[in-house]
Amino acid sequence: MILYYLASVFYVLVCVLLLMVILLQQGKGDMAAAFGGGSSQSAFGARAGATVLSKATAVLAVLFMLGALALAILGVRGPGSLLRGTPTPAPPPKPATPPATAPAASGATGSTGAAAPTGK
Repeated sequence: MILYYLASVFYVLVCVLLLMVILLQQGKGDMAAAFGGGSSQSAFGARAGATVLSKATAVLAVLFMLGALALAILGVRGPGSLLRGTPTPAPPPKPATPPATAPAASGATGSTGAAAPTGK
């Protein structure tokens, strides 16, 4: 459980660093530059060399994805109870034999369903 919390703290730090590195990077231009508008930077021009910020972005992006995967794996819990640590109650015992039923009356029955008295 402690490993999950350490991974969570590491993941939050990676997220904050990735956010800061992305926000510190210089923009590539506005949308007009992509469609031939007047701009000093060309959207499809020669690419500049990889800067420290772009390398840091790539590394932090990989750490972000691996951290998400690790937290998903660590967060999976097997079947358990909400009341962990408490033993589950034993099932009620089943009777060994079915309860005995009273034998049915073997005489003629009247309209009321009661056995007819025998005359002796």
